[in-house]
Amino acid sequence: MSERLKILYAIQGTGNGHLSRARDIIPILQKKGDLDILISGIQADIELPYPIKYKFYGLSFIFGKKGGVDIFETFKKGDIKKLILEIKQLPIEKYDLIINDFEPVSAWACYLKGKECISLSHQAVILNKKSPRPKEFNIIGKTTLKNYAPSTAQYGFHFQQYEDSIYTPVIRNEIRELNPQNKNHYTVYLPAFSDDKIIKILSKFPETKWEVFSKHTKESYIKNNISISCINNERFIMSMADSAGVLCGAGFETPAEALFLKKKLMVIPMKKQFEQQCNAEALKHMGIPVIKNLKQKQVSRIEAWLKSTTIIDVNYPNITEQIVDAIIFKHGRKINS
Repeated sequence: MSERLKILYAIQGTGNGHLSRARDIIPILQKKGDLDILISGIQADIELPYPIKYKFYGLSFIFGKKGGVDIFETFKKGDIKKLILEIKQLPIEKYDLIINDFEPVSAWACYLKGKECISLSHQAVILNKKSPRPKEFNIIGKTTLKNYAPSTAQYGFHFQQYEDSIYTPVIRNEIRELNPQNKNHYTVYLPAFSDDKIIKILSKFPETKWEVFSKHTKESYIKNNISISCINNERFIMSMADSAGVLCGAGFETPAEALFLKKKLMVIPMKKQFEQQCNAEALKHMGIPVIKNLKQKQVSRIEAWLKSTTIIDVNYPNITEQIVDAIIFKHGRKINS
């Protein structure tokens, strides 16, 4: 009997998108070898229903309440000494294959010990020359993205397949199995804005029912035509499935899932966040309305979006296992051959 592949799957724990995608990738990897899971970061709101071998503090970007990353809180809660210790302590040499979803501890452990690190993430293809980018040159954002989790090979996901190494999004099975309807409410997820900021603008549309999911509240409440709920994976999915449209940040997973469910979509990229600015540019090319902020001058654009009936058609087939098989064939065949 041939030796089983020892796989480490390392996942970024800032935000919820990486962990959402991991829910579908993990069962596939478990079939391919002996799998250990690593998560680093402190900003996720959902849990994985799988045993976690390594849970690290890592290096997280902290969401603010004014539309961007809170730089002060990011540095305040950052711990470089702890990060370096985690990198040194990770026994990366015991694994045959390291698959990395924008996770810095394992990426830098691989770099320092000369191990191959396979990036399987959305961030892996943001810097691809074929991927859309904003006109404004952001040297800090580009440098951060390039060096945050260095890798030796890149496979990635984007809203469209700009070239062969870029795949369409992983749409988790719990989304694929939904029966979407339109119950005339709008689902909102804007983690970089305060509840007060969101309520102030959405209140301009008293005839519209808004279902807001917030990182900044511990208790759910209702303000006129706006319901504010704590982050809950199941409730969020059902809200999105039954919505008329989705208003969210320009992350990756939520816009991709909204498009898959054939919902109207409007996005607000986080300020000075290079990845989201790139995502917004890609979505804009597809015909998705993009607004810069939640200020009074954007009210007319939100109103036009609410009145619009335009749905952007996408084709996101379920090819996740094919992608994993291709990676294992190329980078893990010394064990599987």
